[in-house]
Amino acid sequence: MTVPTLARHGGDRIAEALRVHGVRAVFTLCGGHISPILAGAKARGIRIVDVRDEATAVFAADATARLTGTPGVAAVTAGPGIANTITALKNAQLAQSPVVLLGGAAPTALQGRGALQDIDQRLLVEPHVKLFRKVASVRELGPAVEAAFAVSRSDVPGPVFIECPVDLLYDEASIRQWYADAAGRGAGVAERMLRLYLDRHVRRMFAGSGKPVTHRVLKVSAPRAAGKPLAAAQSALAAASRPLLVIGSQAVVIATQAAAVAQAVQALGIPVYLSGMARGLLGRDHPLQLRHQRREALRESDCVLLAGLPCDFRLDYGRHVRRGATLIAANRSARDARLNRKPDVLALGDAGLFLQDLAQALPGAGAPREGWLRQLRERDAARERDIDAQAAVAGEHVNPVALFRALEQAAADNAVFVADGGDFVATASYVLHPRQPLGWLDPGAFGTLGVGAGFALGASIARPKSEVWVVFGDGALGWGLAEFDTFVRHGIPVIAVVGNDAGWTQIAREQVKMLRDDVGTVLARTDYHEVVAGFGAQGIVVRTMAELAPALDRARELARQGRPVLVNVWLDRTAFREGSLSM
Repeated sequence: MTVPTLARHGGDRIAEALRVHGVRAVFTLCGGHISPILAGAKARGIRIVDVRDEATAVFAADATARLTGTPGVAAVTAGPGIANTITALKNAQLAQSPVVLLGGAAPTALQGRGALQDIDQRLLVEPHVKLFRKVASVRELGPAVEAAFAVSRSDVPGPVFIECPVDLLYDEASIRQWYADAAGRGAGVAERMLRLYLDRHVRRMFAGSGKPVTHRVLKVSAPRAAGKPLAAAQSALAAASRPLLVIGSQAVVIATQAAAVAQAVQALGIPVYLSGMARGLLGRDHPLQLRHQRREALRESDCVLLAGLPCDFRLDYGRHVRRGATLIAANRSARDARLNRKPDVLALGDAGLFLQDLAQALPGAGAPREGWLRQLRERDAARERDIDAQAAVAGEHVNPVALFRALEQAAADNAVFVADGGDFVATASYVLHPRQPLGWLDPGAFGTLGVGAGFALGASIARPKSEVWVVFGDGALGWGLAEFDTFVRHGIPVIAVVGNDAGWTQIAREQVKMLRDDVGTVLARTDYHEVVAGFGAQGIVVRTMAELAPALDRARELARQGRPVLVNVWLDRTAFREGSLSM
């Protein structure tokens, strides 16, 4: 419960609701339709982080949501501003990330009449959000924010949109004057009727807005699978000789429970593969965690527990799990749990809580299967030796595998890794070891390029004491370069490492092989380090292996001084990712 407050304008009402919900930052690209929201938030100590692209604002909000558990907030102006967020909104929807997007809109009385930047925003946005809320009066603004925060976190989390017409955000006196000026001073019947209509319209908009407002945080309970599914999973795992866990992002959607989920996985004692936001759940190197040959392990396992991920393309649409195995699916989404493969045990609820409940009921489930774990670890070790051999191959520039081996050694124990790219980032996922729970950020199932700058921005705000590294492919970097201006202006000391192989390599590899044409896949060895220097950031170029380690050390030192830095690494081509096309 908070003390009732009297807001000066609608922007104050929204800002106060954000403050009560614990929002520490609003990501935005300014526009006249939303100025009162930004001013009200700033006045309440909420950090306003203005970016160079509206999609970046939503990506940043997405990242803070994933790392803190509090819905991330972005505010963008009407029309084109909202249209620019659609890819980021869709990415948040498919990643099941709780984001609240505040969107401006034309004045209520002018919508549909050709006002500046006026479009039917519902048609554009509604397919990509859990809730589209169009606010019609000032008194609805606070409750709309309260509902948005609750809906974004409930059941299957996801983004929510609140449409805030500009005439609900400014103070009543100003709006009355605007409409009075618009109505004119004519004495004819039409003019008098227009003034009467607009006066009544304004009264309806501001009705009840003079009363003090008390903002609430609506309670949201996570769905929990218990009873028969829990008992069935216990029995299946207890009877299995080769059990396997595969944990995905949804298992850590309650960010504050990540450590408890990690403890549960250790208590279960079952070999585990971690994917998406679950990477790093067990720290850098835990004996239960496997990193390689997941397909083979799934085909050999006689009981597979999928915790928080569906049988989509990443699991070959369920074909990686052999038909004779018992499949347990723990998921908040019934659709995801049944996607492409009907589970033998369906635990409909939060996957992280299900793992905790399972660990309490079935501690040490994997202890008698030491031979199974040994077999998997020996195979992992063999793959690591193979990676070491590939990292040792010398070339004219920098071996990408060797680059990530060096970065793995250089990054701090509190590092957060952000991944934005195709071939280069996929290589990173094999070599880099996230240090801690919620220490890895990638786009998720949508495979969106362009998330890097926004995710790094959000991670730096959410984890100000962490060393934030963003790994860019040179193709993906094109979306985020301008945000180095944002990093400089706001003092965000990210360390960007760009794998510069002058091409869209993940596409080119299969395209050239199948079509014998590299059309559309060729880039240049652009001097990205000089581009960021133009924004005031620090740029470093690395063209040989001998230059790599000193460059990474220098980048870390610059970041400790509070300066954003980009390391532009010229790569050699390798066959490390040969045959890796996903559909």
